[in-house]
Amino acid sequence: MKTIITLSIMALILTGCGNKNASAPASVPATLPVLNIAYESATTEAEFPVAIQGKTDVEIRSQVNGTLDKIYVDEGAYVSQGQPLFKINDNPYRQQLNNATASLNAAKATVINAQIEVEKLTPLVQNKVVSDYQLKTAKANLEIAKANVAQTQAVVANAQINLGYTIIKAPVSGYIARIPRKQGSLISTADPEALTKLSDTREVYVYFSLGENDFINFKTQYEGKTINDKLKNLPPVSLVLSDNSIYSQTGKIDMVDGQFDKTTGAITLRAKFSNPNGLLRSGNTGKIKISIQHDNSIVIPQEATIEIQDKLFVFLVDQKNNVARQPILISGKSGTNYLIKEGLKTGDRIVLKGFESLPDGATIIPENSKKTVAKI
Repeated sequence: MKTIITLSIMALILTGCGNKNASAPASVPATLPVLNIAYESATTEAEFPVAIQGKTDVEIRSQVNGTLDKIYVDEGAYVSQGQPLFKINDNPYRQQLNNATASLNAAKATVINAQIEVEKLTPLVQNKVVSDYQLKTAKANLEIAKANVAQTQAVVANAQINLGYTIIKAPVSGYIARIPRKQGSLISTADPEALTKLSDTREVYVYFSLGENDFINFKTQYEGKTINDKLKNLPPVSLVLSDNSIYSQTGKIDMVDGQFDKTTGAITLRAKFSNPNGLLRSGNTGKIKISIQHDNSIVIPQEATIEIQDKLFVFLVDQKNNVARQPILISGKSGTNYLIKEGLKTGDRIVLKGFESLPDGATIIPENSKKTVAKI
């Protein structure tokens, strides 16, 4: 019995030693999709903050002093060109017109009297009844009377203009802003604050600024010898509203400022947008979205990158199908793709996905190699 037990123990020991000496099965390389890097064209979209103004923004001010008698419109209302907005008390100006008219009538009567005097003296001088001196004096008085008529006519015209200014009309069609003054307020032409503002927003101007480098890149993107030539070749631009929605109408950049702002180092551009439904108002904010074409660029999907401590990496595949983490710098985004600035070159291969647990130096089996990424 002891012999049988001893043999069994020896057999177990030998079996255990044999398992230790057996070689472990080799790990199988992962089969992963690989992307072949090649140059291609891509489009990026840059956004810039904007200030929106109506095509015409007008301050409505009184051109005469007086009391505000009537307000014909409400705040926010749409008014047509020539529509009455305010009325200044016109009694003083009506009286001035009456006085000027009376003075004009008196001046005209003086002309008639002077003319009669000249007509009376003319035959007397011809017959040498009176001296020529008296006729010359009468003619001079007639010219003075005519000059007085012209002067008083100017006074009448000025009084009529001032009377007309008591009715303040809309110079353009548009929307009324706030009306800080109320009926009965004393109005002066020297008031620092306008009666209201009027915005013609059937078209709006969208102003934005580009830094010097952005402006240089902007100019080199489009054909044309002059700025005006380049503006004609610019594609339409989009407007992103404050709620991040895209405005339904596209716009056209039609103006570049003549000089850079010395304080900010930026230059102002203007885009024009149609506003048929009146959605946009002066003072709106948002962002303008400009598409920029990039030729001969390296573009990779964002999903082919991994971010580690605020840096982006890809998994580069060498000729032996070994992988290594490669840091990259991007110059922009195009949809779900990155435009590569540094770190990759044409002919390189990177792992497209499934690399999360890959260590540096691991070997993979490339699958479904591609020359380019999907169309943008």
